Amino acid sequence: MNWRSLRRQWLTEPLYRLARDAMPRMSATEREAIEAGDVWWDAQLFSGKPDWNAMLDVHPPRLTPQEQEFLDGPVAQLCHMLHEWDIVWRDGDLPPEVWAFMKEQGFFGMIIPQEYGGLGFSAYAHSEVVRQISVRSVTAAVTAMVPNSLGPGELLMQFGTQEQREYWLPRLARGEEIPCFGLTSPEAGSDAASMIDTGVVCKQLVDGVETLGVRLNWRKRYITLAPVATVLGLAFKLQDPDALIGSQPEPGISVALVPTNLPGVSIGRRHLPAMQAFQNGPTEGKDVFVPIDALIGGISQAGRGWQMLMSALSAGRGISLPSLSAAACTFAAHTAGAYARVRTQFGIPIGRFEGVQEKLGRLAANAYLVEAARRYTCAGLDLGYKPAVISAIMKLHATERMRQSVNDAMDVHAGKAVIDGPDNYLGNLYRALPVAITVEGANILTRSLIVFGQGAIRSHPYLMQEVLALGDPDQAAGQDAFDALVWKHLAHGARNALRAAGHAWTAGLFASAPGRAGPVSGYYRRLGRYASAFALVSEAALFSLGGSLKRREMLSARLGDILAELFLVSAVLKRWHDEGRHESDLPLVRLCAQQGFCTMEKRLSEVLHNLPARGLALALRALLLPPGLSANAPDDALMANCANILLEPSDTRDRLVGAVWDGHDSPAVEQLERAYELVIEAQPVLDRVRHAGLKDWRLAYEKGAITQAQADTIEAAEAAVARVIEVNDFAPGEFARGPR
Repeated sequence: MNWRSLRRQWLTEPLYRLARDAMPRMSATEREAIEAGDVWWDAQLFSGKPDWNAMLDVHPPRLTPQEQEFLDGPVAQLCHMLHEWDIVWRDGDLPPEVWAFMKEQGFFGMIIPQEYGGLGFSAYAHSEVVRQISVRSVTAAVTAMVPNSLGPGELLMQFGTQEQREYWLPRLARGEEIPCFGLTSPEAGSDAASMIDTGVVCKQLVDGVETLGVRLNWRKRYITLAPVATVLGLAFKLQDPDALIGSQPEPGISVALVPTNLPGVSIGRRHLPAMQAFQNGPTEGKDVFVPIDALIGGISQAGRGWQMLMSALSAGRGISLPSLSAAACTFAAHTAGAYARVRTQFGIPIGRFEGVQEKLGRLAANAYLVEAARRYTCAGLDLGYKPAVISAIMKLHATERMRQSVNDAMDVHAGKAVIDGPDNYLGNLYRALPVAITVEGANILTRSLIVFGQGAIRSHPYLMQEVLALGDPDQAAGQDAFDALVWKHLAHGARNALRAAGHAWTAGLFASAPGRAGPVSGYYRRLGRYASAFALVSEAALFSLGGSLKRREMLSARLGDILAELFLVSAVLKRWHDEGRHESDLPLVRLCAQQGFCTMEKRLSEVLHNLPARGLALALRALLLPPGLSANAPDDALMANCANILLEPSDTRDRLVGAVWDGHDSPAVEQLERAYELVIEAQPVLDRVRHAGLKDWRLAYEKGAITQAQADTIEAAEAAVARVIEVNDFAPGEFARGPR
């Protein structure tokens, strides 16, 4: 007679007890990390039924006139001032005039609102600035990106008191203060909960006045800008043994602003990260006393430092390194395509060899995909989202594709890229790879612990609320909340299982696609198929493994890869739509999509192969991976088609790789561009010579088969190519070291 009461007594309560016992204890650090940021398109993907129209309705990011003026003016001027070879190999730092220019023009205050003297740029403008600088100097790009991502400025804007904002933000915006942020401890690494840096709340005489404050002791390393910083954002474990600010003796991880000129602060020594020249080094503090208002956000934010850091990182991690990676992928595709067109072997451009075309096709696809994901992520950030899971996906997969692209470009250039010197435009990007892979969360841990581990809880329609209900100390309230959620969850899972099986056995034929999709409708349907399969397998893994899934890092990593590919291919389809649905760009869309589908199916198969519940795994394989309906790898013709986009002038090539280099001054790249233009101009004449049966254009000129102007064009092209394929050499004395 009372279904709800019977359901709760006989079904919900046993399920609640079972789930509560199976759920592992969640540390405070883990909980704060999971609760940081918010969800966005990842929640749609986790639902198993993405709303494609909602994705297409997101306005593509645009620069304001002020932002465009900054790119055309100060950014272009800064790029002309940067000579990375001298910065890295001779000076070991940015020149003083560059530091002064960056401070004067507000490069360190791009995210600070105009009311505090900053530029107040959007996430997209911030990303564009980093992207433009990256192709000229990784050193300058890192120097600009760090104060604008995870640093005191971001933390002050989100969590600082009004007094802290009014004092610090104008000084940071004007470059009067150079900030850094100290998080990583030698003993703890990525495990911030294990840091041994401490701050003890106490009272101390300051100028004869008893002052409430914190006595700090720390030892940090790998801190970018630390050697030159004037203010240090410091993460530490706060202790309050005398209950001076509250009732908890150990409030937890907290964050304070520490001027580096205080007694006991040690800075100045440098690390040398992978032969890079950006300022990075250790910092230590011994009994450094700061007043209590040095805590960011004041006493009310004491102990909430980890949540603050994760919230700030959820935005910054989606901008800085993805912007550098997008620039590197585009630049690698640009230069490799041009070089493969002008460099000949056996009388033909090396870009015509199929082995080289395989590399070029992948370069083109990576450039298109990473740039698409960068733009879509910036659009979400500018809408006000702080998507922690998508930011982790971007940091991980953008830098991994950067690594792949730079390596492919190195292969295409061969000896040209192996010999270092001012004319090697790829060398510094190559040396930057391990830094990008490691910082802001090492890719190994991001892939195996964060993307799916955080995404499964945050992005799932019900799981986060269920976890909170299971962890509620008031069990009666927890059971009420759990009862309201678990049956919706089960109904959602049942619907998704039917949807996933139906889409799998019909190859997504009846999955939804937006009416404006046109020739890529099939890709939307296939993405819908894999989204529903991912949601179902995720539910199965969570159900069968429970809390032990947290320790199954390889399974978690594979599930995270599927989620990442769903997001990246979604971004590709959106870019094609936003740029005007050009038919000539479709080969790039097809290559990105087909590679993504193959990866998703492979990872699904690997998850099911390793799922401990073998009966469940076999049933899911029969439902989701029917024989004969699997994804096919891109064919050779498609790969060659995408490679040819990089080899020949076209509007598609301009959209793909043209914008990142415009307006930048690098003699080596300008020589390459000039050689490319001349070779393209000379090609019709050379074709005429060959069709006439003549092997050498000089002989054709002597016989009057070509004009003087045509001969001059070919000669100029050959001279330009000769300059391009030259590499630097040095006299022995240039590397002699003087007395120590």
